[in-house]
Amino acid sequence: MGEQGSGGSKKTAKTTKKAAPAKKTVSAKKAAPAKKAASAKKVASAKKVAPAKKVVATGKAVAVKKAAPAKKVAVKPPRDESRTALVRRARRINRELAEVFPYAHPELDFENPFQLLVATVLSAQTTDLRVNQTTPALFAKYPTPEELAAANPEEVEEILRPCGFFRMKTKSVMGLSKALAEDFGGEVPGRLEDLVKLPGVGRKTAFVVLGNAFGRPGITVDTHFQRLVRRWQWTDETDPDRIEAAVGALFPKSEWTDLSHHVIWHGRRICHARKPACGACPIAPLCPAYGEGETDPEKAKKLLKYEKGGFPGQRLKPPQAYLDAGGRPAPPLGAA
Repeated sequence: MGEQGSGGSKKTAKTTKKAAPAKKTVSAKKAAPAKKAASAKKVASAKKVAPAKKVVATGKAVAVKKAAPAKKVAVKPPRDESRTALVRRARRINRELAEVFPYAHPELDFENPFQLLVATVLSAQTTDLRVNQTTPALFAKYPTPEELAAANPEEVEEILRPCGFFRMKTKSVMGLSKALAEDFGGEVPGRLEDLVKLPGVGRKTAFVVLGNAFGRPGITVDTHFQRLVRRWQWTDETDPDRIEAAVGALFPKSEWTDLSHHVIWHGRRICHARKPACGACPIAPLCPAYGEGETDPEKAKKLLKYEKGGFPGQRLKPPQAYLDAGGRPAPPLGAA
């Protein structure tokens, strides 16, 4: 075709010239309806496609809504994790937390077993900070079980009012004080079976006292401990006694008290119930629930509480090791 075009005659040229407008005329006449047809088809197809896109978009929206709980399911630990692997992971988490919180301690102010027992009973349904701000006035007026047992209930209620449930708590602390005075010579017993017989004292309270006032190992299964060990998939149990048994089986008995402190401290400062600071978590690689909270490091830092976030701790009179590590004591009740 290229060779004929370059060496053709004049007739060919004329024919070509005549053919040119003919092609334009034909193409012009036919092209118009063709374009209209094409545009008509596009409009028709566009009209048909429009609802299809809406359906797809709606389908995606529904899928996103359903995907939210699926993420929570996905963070469960691998089903093939053996018992040995679970023990190793749990113990490594405890070691890592021990490095982060080497000064972890009970966050209730106390000077003797009696004060710790009363403070622990008062800590139900409130913060340790609120208890620590309340007990100085209580112990200043009633320093012994005998004196608290013989107190005017209304006066005790007024002191304990900031702790919440003050009437019920007044009955508990006065009741256990009376039992101590009458059955144990005014001394707090150092045995689990004796402690749990006291009014308002359960296994959790008993283990707090045994572990921190008598140096006897025990696991404190409070609300922070319960949710963290389930979040880490150490156990699926929900009953506190069953959780205590399941977790206790993963660790040597000698580590139980410190383990409780490490877990509770981590739950209060970093691994919060609603917004865990995953991006600032030192055990993130070991946590099957990583991603449930904020993963951005800078945003996660803003979620940290207590001394990790630059705020004072729970105790008005914390141990010296805590102060040496940069911790700050809490303000007394009524302080600005």
